[in-house]
Amino acid sequence: MALMPVADAIAAILSGADPLPEEMIALDAAWHRVLARDLAARRTQPPQAMSAMDGYAVRAADAAGVAVRLKVIGEVAAGRPFERKVASGEAVRIFTGGVIPEGADAVIIQEDTTIDGDCIGITEAAVKGRHIRPAGVDFNEGDVLLKRGRVLTERDLSLAAGMNYPELPVRRRPKVAVLGTGDELVMPGTNLGPGQIVYSNGYALRALARAEGADITDLGIAADTIAATTEGIRRASEAGADILITMGGASVGDHDLVKRSLEACGVTMAFWRIAMRPGKPMMHGRLGAMRVIGLPGNPVSSYVCGFLFLVPLIRALSGQTSVHHARETALLGRDLDANDQREDYLRARLERREDGALIATPVNHQDSSLLGNLAAAQALVIRPPSAPAAIKGSPCDILRLPE
Repeated sequence: MALMPVADAIAAILSGADPLPEEMIALDAAWHRVLARDLAARRTQPPQAMSAMDGYAVRAADAAGVAVRLKVIGEVAAGRPFERKVASGEAVRIFTGGVIPEGADAVIIQEDTTIDGDCIGITEAAVKGRHIRPAGVDFNEGDVLLKRGRVLTERDLSLAAGMNYPELPVRRRPKVAVLGTGDELVMPGTNLGPGQIVYSNGYALRALARAEGADITDLGIAADTIAATTEGIRRASEAGADILITMGGASVGDHDLVKRSLEACGVTMAFWRIAMRPGKPMMHGRLGAMRVIGLPGNPVSSYVCGFLFLVPLIRALSGQTSVHHARETALLGRDLDANDQREDYLRARLERREDGALIATPVNHQDSSLLGNLAAAQALVIRPPSAPAAIKGSPCDILRLPE
C-alpha cells in the first residue's frame, strides 16, 4: 500500500466525525466544555438605568451650575429602589448599582458636593447622563452572546450566569482509551532488566487528550501477543470508547501485532502507513462507532502523531468550530537540507528577535527516540515533501506545541 499523504490521513480520520450528543450540566461544571447551542440572553443587563458611582441622583437642569443647593429627599442603594419621582430642586443619595429614580437624569459624585443639613451644595456642574449606566448597556434580552462550538472560559461562565442560565447545553466529552503494547515496556520507577524500556508514551498522550477535554481510560500495557492485544481492544469497545489509541506494534516486524489484532477484532482499516516523518507506521480504522488510531512506538513519533491527528479528532467530536492546528510563519534559525518524499515535522526552539521576527531553529538531532529534544521544543517546523534546501533566515511554516 502506498504511503498516504498527511492531509489525506487527517481528512480520513475526521471523515464523519460529527459532534457527540448534547447534555445539560450545571454552570459551575461547564468550564472548558464545548457549548452545544447558541445562547441568547434571558434578561436585559442592567434591567434599568443604574448609577455607576456613589453620589447624588439629580435633574441635570437643576445642577447645571455650581453654588446650587438641592434638598436630599431619600436614599437609593443597590437592590433598594427609591419609589418617589425626583422633582425640581431635589436630589437623592445614591450608591453604585442603585436604580436611577424617576425624574433624575444625572449623578453628581459625592466628591463634587458639600453637605449642609438635609441639603447638598454643588461644586461641579452636572451633565445629563453622566455616571449613569443605561438599561441594556451590557446586553439585551434575546441577544445571542455565546455561540455553539465555543470552549467555555471562566469569563464565559460569568456571562452565562449574568444571562440567567443555571445550567448549560454542552457536548458530551469524547471517551479516549489508551493502550500501550510491547513486552519490553515497564512502568516508571521499575528497576530495568536487559532490553527493557520505561513506558513513557501513555503519559503524554493521556495528558494531550485530557487537555482537549476528553475522558480517559488507561488500558495499561498489552503483551506482544494477539490474545493480549485483542483483549485490550475488546475492553476499549466495551467501555464505550469513542477513540482507541494504541501505541507500538504498528510497524512491519514479526512482533508488531497491532494491525493483525485490530483486524481480528473486526476493525475496518482506512490506512496503516503515512508519508510523514516522524510517524510513518501509523494506522487508522473503525470498529463500529469507535475510531482507532494506531500510533508508532517511538516516543517522539507517538507524540507528534497524537498532536497532529488525535487532537483534531477530539475537537471535532467535541463540537468545536475550529479543529485544526493554526499554522504560523517564522524564519529558519539554521540551514536545512532538501527533503525527500515524506512530510517532515522537525522539533524546533522558538525565539523572538529584537526586530520582532519569530525564529524557529530545528534541533540538530531529530531521532524519534529523543525525549529531551521533544520536551525542549516549542514548535514543529513543517517541511513539505520534496522541499528544496532552505537557508537560514528563509520563511517556514510552524505549528506551536502546547505550552
